[in-house]
Amino acid sequence: MDSELKCPKCGSEHVYQDGSLWMCPECAHEWDPQAAGETADDAVKDANGNLLADGDSVTVIKDLKVKGSSLVVKGGTKVKNIRLVDATDGHNIACKIDGIGAMNLKSEFVKKA
Repeated sequence: MDSELKCPKCGSEHVYQDGSLWMCPECAHEWDPQAAGETADDAVKDANGNLLADGDSVTVIKDLKVKGSSLVVKGGTKVKNIRLVDATDGHNIACKIDGIGAMNLKSEFVKKA
């Protein structure tokens, strides 16, 4: 067993390998440590739980007020070519929206198109 490897979900040291996946007997989490972008710390998921990546297109699922203006991003607006960013305030998607311009969105308010 790899003494350095811990479960990314619960932090347990009691993990074991099953084929190409690693398993945690405490929380039943399965993961592939070689898969890029799928660790618990840096995975960005949409409202439906789908993994998002740079360059994806997403659709806004509800009306969102633009802070500091009277503009509103309507639900159903399609946003192309998103960029994932590290943000402490929860806005982890940088994008450009037609008619509004550059802005940041929270991944919980979009779904993968």
